[in-house]
Amino acid sequence: MVDAGGVENITQLPQELPQMMAAAADGLGSIAIDTTQLNMSVTDPTAWATAMNNLGMVPVGLPGQQLVSDSICVPGFDPSLNMMTGITPINPMIPGLGLVPPPPPTEVAVVKEIIHCKSCTLFPQNPNLPPPSTRERPPGCKTVFVGGLPENATEEIIQEVFEQCGDITAIRKSKKNFCHIRFAEEFMVDKAIYLSGYRMRLGSSTDKKDSGRLHVDFAQARDDFYEWECKQRMRAREERHRRKLEEDRLRPPSPPAIMHYSEHEAALLAEKLKDDSKFSEAITVLLSWIERGEVNRRSANQFYSMVQSANSHVRRLMNEKATHEQEMEEAKENFKNALTGILTQ
Repeated sequence: MVDAGGVENITQLPQELPQMMAAAADGLGSIAIDTTQLNMSVTDPTAWATAMNNLGMVPVGLPGQQLVSDSICVPGFDPSLNMMTGITPINPMIPGLGLVPPPPPTEVAVVKEIIHCKSCTLFPQNPNLPPPSTRERPPGCKTVFVGGLPENATEEIIQEVFEQCGDITAIRKSKKNFCHIRFAEEFMVDKAIYLSGYRMRLGSSTDKKDSGRLHVDFAQARDDFYEWECKQRMRAREERHRRKLEEDRLRPPSPPAIMHYSEHEAALLAEKLKDDSKFSEAITVLLSWIERGEVNRRSANQFYSMVQSANSHVRRLMNEKATHEQEMEEAKENFKNALTGILTQ
């Protein structure tokens, strides 16, 4: 409290503080504090600090310093933050509480507008009514059924209305109030289905023959199904071709092709059987010809000479092998004697 002269009146502060504390306690409806707890000595600073601490306020004196030590205050109170510690703060990123706006509704009603054409006008149906029902979509559907056409609607008017959905390849109009429209692509059918439920009025006429409620639905056409089957077969062929290429890539390489028997090839093969560098390849060709049944009365002499040449070559190889083995044994014996002499010395 400050008087008119600007001098702090410290004596009046303890007298008016109980009334201020009682008013604050009455205003805090969520804090159950009995006003009888304020009946205490005004000269006891510890009592005032405890009372202010129970109200959640920092117990300070006139200059702004704390009256008592931190041991008397509420545990976990941080004077520098002016808040109670230990309480989980509110996350500002929670939708609806902080900076993040609440998520939009999952389903937003589509508001249809009036569509103006040169020869007619399309009025949307009442949004409170349920949407028009449609049948199950056939595979590869490009054709739609349009019912509820005005009696005076011509093919040119229908073309004008539905060409906004995409390229039209054919229109089959019946004498009654319906027709079939075939589009170039499948996604154009979805745009045409959107017009289902619209009321079509020709010009500004009020005649019943110039007005009708459109009903657009999927149509099952043989042309659409045939094109869809062709695409499926083409995709199956491409998949088989891709798998074949993958299998060919992973398959081990095939052995070299073996030529067919002829007298010229037999003469060349007989020369190869005598060559050490080409004997392995030549003997493979000779065995393949024998397994194929190329041996007959006419070619028996050639095959017999080639078999004899191969046999003599094998015998020569076996003799060379025996000679090398004998030389190896002699070398081992010489090595053993030399090593024994070295060890003896």
